[in-house]
Amino acid sequence: MNYKQLTQEERYQIYVLIKANHNQKEIAKILGRSASSISRELKRNKDLRGYRPKQAQSLAVKRRVTAAKSVKITDHVKKWIHDLLWKDFTPEQIVGRLALEGKITLHHESVYRYIYQDKASGGTLYKKLTRACKKYKKRYGSYDKYGQLVNPVSIDERPDIVDTKSRIGDWEGDTVIGKGRKNAFVTMVARKTLFTVVKRIESKHADITADALISSMKPLQSHILTIR
Repeated sequence: MNYKQLTQEERYQIYVLIKANHNQKEIAKILGRSASSISRELKRNKDLRGYRPKQAQSLAVKRRVTAAKSVKITDHVKKWIHDLLWKDFTPEQIVGRLALEGKITLHHESVYRYIYQDKASGGTLYKKLTRACKKYKKRYGSYDKYGQLVNPVSIDERPDIVDTKSRIGDWEGDTVIGKGRKNAFVTMVARKTLFTVVKRIESKHADITADALISSMKPLQSHILTIR
């Protein structure tokens, strides 16, 4: 069985579950992971201050970057990059698409490096990069009403039982901003079990936050009674 890397969201879930006094076997069961995966994660990324999700993610990314930098960008890979740049993909999106299609696993820094090497040689790929990034950022203001709540219920109309934290299905949402405002996350915490869902977002824009909330909670929709 191929080992699937833990996601940043899962690392935040591990942190919250540890704080809630869950043991490794319980954490593995909640996340749908093997106990050995959780054990390996804690051994590799835990220090004297305990397990910290931001540090764990940083260490994991550094390891992947080191591995990805050793991947040679062949003529085939260059063609894939060219094709996606002409479709106004950003390097981050290119990396995601190539991985999704099972073609190759790269780090976006490798794509940027190739683009600027092309520029140094007199190439024009960097011009497509500029257009792609502008188009990508412009999306933030282009959403209409997609993802907005329809007929939202006032918090004052919540059943009193929600405050007792005695049943499964009541959730609390929040937006967390990382150090230096470089990262943002939308979090959903089950009030009774403290099970946590974390989704990284590119902006605190209301529509983007709503889309992230809906997509992250959709698999759990049968276990949702209220959201605050």
